Amino acid sequence: MATATPKVKPQTRIKMRIKKGDTVQVISGKDKGKTGEVLRTLPIENRVIVQGINLRTRHVKPTQEGETGRIVTEEASLHASNVMVYSTDKKVASRIEIVVQPDGTKQRRLKKTGEVLD
Repeated sequence: MATATPKVKPQTRIKMRIKKGDTVQVISGKDKGKTGEVLRTLPIENRVIVQGINLRTRHVKPTQEGETGRIVTEEASLHASNVMVYSTDKKVASRIEIVVQPDGTKQRRLKKTGEVLD
């Protein structure tokens, strides 16, 4: 009897409203309330890496003769739904809306403050 191979869904890119360089606030999890800058986005996984948030320690073995081992602290990724874009001027977190300008260009704008990003 032949076994059926499971159908694997192709990985699709998720359109993210959060971009690299945005200031975000964590809205859930152990780092709730903290703010930081987005260092990297992972659109296929719908995750972001934020500076100083969700820190993990990793023990690194020495690779060369005479080198000592060390403990490295690095940021792990967060799900994009656990962060909101943060307005540094008004000190408030807000959702993002996409606004189409009369000339056809799109801009990101904060819903609460009306502040235009980019």
